[in-house]
Amino acid sequence: MVQAAIYGCKEGMLSSDEAAFFREADPWGFILFARNCQDAEQITRLCHDLRERVGRNAPILIDQEGGRVARLVPPVAPRRPPMDRFGELMKLDPKKAKEAARLGAKLLAEDCRAVGVDVNCVPVLDVPEPGAHDIIGDRALSRRAEAIATLGREVVEGSIEGGCLPVVKHLPGHGRALADSHLELPRVSARREDLEAVDFAPFAALHDAPLGMTAHIVYEALDPDRPATLSPMLIETVIRGEIGFDGLLMTDDLSMKALQGSFTDRASEALKAGCDLVLHCNGEMDEAQAVAAGTGALSKDAQRRSEAALARIPRDRPGFDREAAEARFAELLAPVTTA
Repeated sequence: MVQAAIYGCKEGMLSSDEAAFFREADPWGFILFARNCQDAEQITRLCHDLRERVGRNAPILIDQEGGRVARLVPPVAPRRPPMDRFGELMKLDPKKAKEAARLGAKLLAEDCRAVGVDVNCVPVLDVPEPGAHDIIGDRALSRRAEAIATLGREVVEGSIEGGCLPVVKHLPGHGRALADSHLELPRVSARREDLEAVDFAPFAALHDAPLGMTAHIVYEALDPDRPATLSPMLIETVIRGEIGFDGLLMTDDLSMKALQGSFTDRASEALKAGCDLVLHCNGEMDEAQAVAAGTGALSKDAQRRSEAALARIPRDRPGFDREAAEARFAELLAPVTTA
């Protein structure tokens, strides 16, 4: 029984408690953070050990966006620019911006695959609103929904070409939030019409992405009581219905302070609302065990979506000239790269 969960671990190697828990829980996948990543050999070994615990090639996720969100750093992987650089280039040369976004995502994927990671949590498809909290900021591809959709498509395809599944986030849109959902629950008061025209649009354009992540945000015009992660209305009516997303849908981290209640209830309510997977990141064993208590096996729909997503990882990739790719990437971004 594959559990409908993704877990993080505490350090750069598994403790005996973690190893036993992962073997028993058999989660769908795992996620790595900077605390888990010391050097290439250690990360590769950790990925192997995680997969060995569940006896299969379980997906391993990471947030390797570039800019200020990068878990792999030199010398493990080069520093990459934040993704808003592609939006800046879009204003100057749309064709080169699209090439840069695709190539940049492919390079990120190659960086991840080199150490055993095969899911990169990009792209951020949120549309930043002036005056909103800067938790999104330069992580967004642009300030315009249309440009985000165009560049997001390139990031999705480039990631897959590089051997990593992409995760579109944060459904159905984090760009208007006035608070950081890591610390508190944001509430968005925008009219439904405005959300549909702007926030939902990039996700609708990429409704065929293999994986997606929810936002811990209350959209008052749609469900004034529950954040999207826990809202059947937001998931079934908006994300699955209006946006048309049929990829494998995971929660954002259940340990974020935007959510309240026990971890068992958080997990159970997210799955009942329509999420396919719950995500618990911080490696705290008591929390993870509580999440497991509220999490069963993958549903039939989740299993179908998982199989469809994993089938998109290319098994035989053509040779990759990294030196030429790095040179071309630098050339493309030169007009928008600050010293």
